[in-house]
Amino acid sequence: MMTIMPSATNQQSYTVPVPKHKAGTRLDSFLAEALPDMSRTRFKSLIEGGQVSREGDSDAVLGPSQKVKAGQVYRVDVPPAIPALPQPQDISLDVVFEDDNLIVINKPAGLVVHPAPGHYDGTLVNALLHHCQGSLSGIGGVSRPGIVHRLDKDTSGLLVAAKNDATHHGLSEQFSAHTVRRSYSAVVWGMPTPREGTIEGNIGRSPSNRKKMAMVARGGKTAITHYKVERAIGTHASLVTCRLETGRTHQIRVHMTSIGHSLICDPVYDGGAARRLRSLSDEQKKQLKLCEYQALHALNIGFYHPITGEHIDLNSKVTSYINTIVKILDIV
Repeated sequence: MMTIMPSATNQQSYTVPVPKHKAGTRLDSFLAEALPDMSRTRFKSLIEGGQVSREGDSDAVLGPSQKVKAGQVYRVDVPPAIPALPQPQDISLDVVFEDDNLIVINKPAGLVVHPAPGHYDGTLVNALLHHCQGSLSGIGGVSRPGIVHRLDKDTSGLLVAAKNDATHHGLSEQFSAHTVRRSYSAVVWGMPTPREGTIEGNIGRSPSNRKKMAMVARGGKTAITHYKVERAIGTHASLVTCRLETGRTHQIRVHMTSIGHSLICDPVYDGGAARRLRSLSDEQKKQLKLCEYQALHALNIGFYHPITGEHIDLNSKVTSYINTIVKILDIV
């Protein structure tokens, strides 16, 4: 029977014997199964960093792909997670779901997800570091939340983050396999025809503007968006639900623009917005100019909890911001 014995030292240490039925397993895979709170990638790093030894043969040079043998006993020393470079900041969060392993928040428009040039603080990561103090066991040995997907700065809605390696790995696998359900509410110019359909086309960097994404004939990554018109908004726009089968940078914004129905108030992918604005009343133009963000909200997210196996299906109400845009345009 496999036994795991944490030691009482500053670093967390484990003694892990190899049972007969695990003989021939890769070392990193064996340890990841024995200690499921950490990912195989994390164990690979620990092995390569000399943090894993074999009892009775402490001079052995171990590799992640080395096969274990029945009766061997391995010692794993896990250093304390080093502090994350971003600093915790007391930024209010709208928490939709939270347990010891993950957190789902309803991100407001205007909040950057991860520190980047020009946005080194005041981000969602800074907020999560403050909110989750004491509950982060670390991702890859660093005390930080595991961001497995992102929302654009000016897109609001549901976003999930992991608190530990095992959850981060499990969520990442689901996103890679495109099994996470994500639906968005968008307000677009015009009325898409047909009213329900699928947009397919690789997305990559725009050859004419490297700051933008675009549908590309060569290269890029496969992208699939399913859309459905919920209703017309006046005579100039539509409320659309978009479900992502893949998750590429700016996917909905690029795909809807590609069929001639760009998002309202999108400053990057305007898709002829200037021409459409000319048909609005002066008052509508004036009010839309006050709207800061593209009309896009992450409405739903569904996934399997990597630790409990429970299916998590969460919904968010359409924001007052999108309702404001609808109200401005909902005049026949």
